Amino acid sequence: MDRVPTLLPLRAHPLARPHAWEIVAAHGPAFTVVVDVAGGPGSGRDPIWTAAMTRLDAAGVLLLGYVDVDCGTRPVADIRADVYRWAGYPVRGVFLDRTPASPYAIGPVAVIAQAAARAGLPDVVLNPGEPPDDAYRELGLPVCVFDGSWREYRRWSGEGARPGDGHLVHAVPPWELDEAARLQVSRGAGFGLVTDLGAPDPYTDLPAWCGLVPGLAELGGAEEVGKPTPAPRRPRPYRQLSVVRDGAAAGSAGRSTRTGS
Repeated sequence: MDRVPTLLPLRAHPLARPHAWEIVAAHGPAFTVVVDVAGGPGSGRDPIWTAAMTRLDAAGVLLLGYVDVDCGTRPVADIRADVYRWAGYPVRGVFLDRTPASPYAIGPVAVIAQAAARAGLPDVVLNPGEPPDDAYRELGLPVCVFDGSWREYRRWSGEGARPGDGHLVHAVPPWELDEAARLQVSRGAGFGLVTDLGAPDPYTDLPAWCGLVPGLAELGGAEEVGKPTPAPRRPRPYRQLSVVRDGAAAGSAGRSTRTGS
């Protein structure tokens, strides 16, 4: 079954859930991973996180650092500081979560995107969790226009979304994961995620569908990573989240669950 390229927000600590990091490394360039040390990069460079990220980077995984914009209420200086802290880690860009969607708040978002480029982190993804004002499209950045539950996604009209946008869908019953993935494709998503995990935090571990990859037996078997879906499979390879590389718009639309609002 065809899937959209996977953008995986992952807050699992490398020591608490080492299996998650090993499985992501096995998927390699099929995944783009949003790394969250402590609601962002933390206060200083952590050698444990650095080592874990370096292994993923060596496996071809594209890494983005998590930055919370808090709907435009955080001071720009604080957000910029987070961006520069991420520059000390082996990440290629930043994931700006809870970005505003109003045209009146685009200024700080543009400033932060420029700061990321200056810091050597050119891959920037916006996550307002809903379709933003068209002014944000002029920034030429991928946009997540949906970040919400499966129930909300099925009811979502898709108004304001564009082909290539990102869709992050969580709390999907395991037996409906395939249906959710097909709906993403039919709605023109350019990247995103479907996961069976839900509240209070759908990004603390891996979705069930990615639980089996080549070499998993060396980790001790599927029982150690939780039950996979009845027919888990590896997502199809794709060109490293081309929407990020090419600067095309991308997206996801309920409000974000700090990678989500």
